[in-house]
Amino acid sequence: MTFVLRDDALAELVDLGDLIDAVRTAHIDLALGRAEQPVPAITPTAGATIVLPMVATSHRLGLTVVKVLTDAPGNSGVPVQQSTLVVLDARTGARLAVMNGGTGTRMRTAAASAVATDALSRSDSRVLGLVGAGPLAVEHVAAIRAVRAIGEVVVWSRSAARVAEFRRALRRREHADGVPALAVTTALGPRGVVEAADVLCTLTPSRVPVVEGAWFRPGLHVNAVGAPPRPDHREIDSAGMARATVFVDSTAVQLRKSGEAVLSVQDGTTTEDDFRQELGAVLAGLIPGRAGSGQITLFNSVGIALQDLAFAALALQAGSRRVLRDSEVIRVDLR
Repeated sequence: MTFVLRDDALAELVDLGDLIDAVRTAHIDLALGRAEQPVPAITPTAGATIVLPMVATSHRLGLTVVKVLTDAPGNSGVPVQQSTLVVLDARTGARLAVMNGGTGTRMRTAAASAVATDALSRSDSRVLGLVGAGPLAVEHVAAIRAVRAIGEVVVWSRSAARVAEFRRALRRREHADGVPALAVTTALGPRGVVEAADVLCTLTPSRVPVVEGAWFRPGLHVNAVGAPPRPDHREIDSAGMARATVFVDSTAVQLRKSGEAVLSVQDGTTTEDDFRQELGAVLAGLIPGRAGSGQITLFNSVGIALQDLAFAALALQAGSRRVLRDSEVIRVDLR
C-alpha cells in the first residue's frame, strides 16, 4: 500500500516538538554510523534550473527517502524551489509513501536550526534576529522558541509588504499555538538585525552576501539557512565564516553544495578543515560544541535528506493512524 500525503495536511500530522527530537536523533545516527547520507549530484536542466536528487537511509528506522529538489530561479507565480519525497522500505525497496516536499522542507529546516541553537547558542539567548521574513521565518520563530526563552524578534526584509505579512502570520501562529505574543521590531537593514541578535537566522535566497562577519558580536550564534544549494550562492561573507566556529550538517555535502563553504575556501579565508565539525558529532558527545560565552558559533545549514527522512517517518506514522478515519488526509491510490 502506498500512501499519498497531501501537502496541506502534513503540518497537522507532524508535531514540531516531535520533529525537533527526530532531527536531533537523525544527526546523532549519522555521526554514529546508523544512517547513510551520500552527497547528491547537481544536475543542470533548462536555463539556470537544476535538479538535485537527494537520498538518505536510516538503518535504525529501516527507511530510505528519495527527495527530488528543483531550483528554478526564473520561476514566476510558482515557487523557485519545489520538491517531492518518496519513502521506501530500506530492506525491500517497497514504496511506502509519496508526499510534496514543501511543508516538510520548511518544518525540518527550522527544526534543524532549533537543534543547532539548542546545542550551540548561549543558554541565556533572548533576542532572535531574522534576515528574511518569508514563511520560513515564521517557522523558525516557533522552532527557536521551543529551545530558547526568546522574548524579542528583530526582523529585516527588502520588502515592507513581506515584513507586514510576517507579522500577521506570526500572530496567527502564536494564537494557534497558544503562546505569548513576542515583541517584534523591524530593523532598517541586516546590520541592525545582526547587532541586536543573540541568535541570528539568515533566511534569504541570496546569491551574494547580505550579512558581514564584521557585524558579529561576541557570543552570537548564527544559523545560516537560506542560500540555495549551489556552490556559488551565499548569504554570509567570507569574513563571517572565518570569524565564527563553524558546524555543519554534513561535511561532504557542504564542500560540494554550500557557497559559504566553497567560496570562502576558494578565496583562502577558510580551509576545508573549518567545515569538518558536524552537528551530529556534537550531539553524540564526540566533539565539543560552544567553548565559551564569547565564542561566535555558526551552523551552516545546507539541508540533507536525512532531515527529510525524519519528517517523513513522523508523517507516515501519523498518517497510518489516521487513514481509517480521515480519508481526505490520505489517499491509497497513485494516479
